[in-house]
Amino acid sequence: MSDVSSPEPLFKRLTLVGVGLIGSSVARIAKHRGDLASEIVVSARTQKTLDRVMELGIADRVELDPGRAVQGADGVMLCAPVGAFADLAAAIAPHLAPGAILTDVGSTKVSVIRDVGPLVPDSVHFVPAHPIAGTEYSGPDSGFITLFENRWTLLTPPPGTDTAAVAKIEELWRRCGSMVETMEPAHHDRVLAIVSHLPHLIAFTICGTADDLEDESREEVLKFAASGFRDFTRIAASDPVMWRDIFLNNRDALLEMLARFMEDAQAMARAVRWGDGTYIEDKVKRSRAIRQSLIELKQA
Repeated sequence: MSDVSSPEPLFKRLTLVGVGLIGSSVARIAKHRGDLASEIVVSARTQKTLDRVMELGIADRVELDPGRAVQGADGVMLCAPVGAFADLAAAIAPHLAPGAILTDVGSTKVSVIRDVGPLVPDSVHFVPAHPIAGTEYSGPDSGFITLFENRWTLLTPPPGTDTAAVAKIEELWRRCGSMVETMEPAHHDRVLAIVSHLPHLIAFTICGTADDLEDESREEVLKFAASGFRDFTRIAASDPVMWRDIFLNNRDALLEMLARFMEDAQAMARAVRWGDGTYIEDKVKRSRAIRQSLIELKQA
């Protein structure tokens, strides 16, 4: 990313409501590039967080009150946990400027459209989005400018959404380094249930199982943890509020994928119990092929 010959900023004022990993990364990119917005305003739940944002130099202005933060903004991005979206939408809706574009970065889309859509004024364009990028870290210090490079961002605009507004949000994510695709909201939630939400649920569960072991066994698990368990602990270090909200707001799709996984796990258990080496080897080979595909797609 370079500041040389940058195109015109997409927004005059872009307000980020929430400033965790995604929000602080967008803010950093905006400051680095100069062509996302002429002014960056950040709102967060605590003054301590806002003070840190100013210390980091990733915003031009901060506001504790989300309603004040969005006033006069032609772009507003909800970057808080999805469980907070309904209250946030109610707080900012009366203050959104006519013609503004409201978007988000939530990992569930049906719930976001359900909770936010009815509160959006007719004069405001609503373009839900989900950048599929992240780490186990959270908070304003966790962001970095390359987070979205060569990662996908999925847009799920409701039918009838202004095409120019959709194009503007698509361009914002392209300037952040993302590849962009449009997807139907319910389909998005089913896809993310298997590629993201279920793996996190499994990781949290496995780490919980390890934590519940007898003291001596638990100490040995931590002491001799192989790379497989270490990978689970990295995922399990993720923000608990965010993942609580994701699980509860994608309940149906997550439970569907969990049921399918449990059936497959039972089949693998039967293969182990009865010594069916052919079945086990086939599963491992298919898993290796998926990993190789991810590497070839540069998504590993």
